[in-house]
Amino acid sequence: MTAQARWPAMMRRKTAAEYCDMTEPAFEREIVGGRLPAGVRFGGQEHWHRNALDAALARIAGEAMPDYRKDLRGRYGEAA
Repeated sequence: MTAQARWPAMMRRKTAAEYCDMTEPAFEREIVGGRLPAGVRFGGQEHWHRNALDAALARIAGEAMPDYRKDLRGRYGEAA
């Protein structure tokens, strides 16, 4: 089994915290602090998408830089 196959694409809080190698309270603090994404409603429960967590962790580790230009679309004479 590959490492990625172990983790589902959509994870509940406990699994998402384990994926990040964190306790649930530490995971929640990172969400409240804006460093990790908030969960989404899926199947009537809160879940985290593995790719969203991976992207956030890459930003935290300095491996990926956010694209601030996306927030400027439609401004300064550009077509929306």
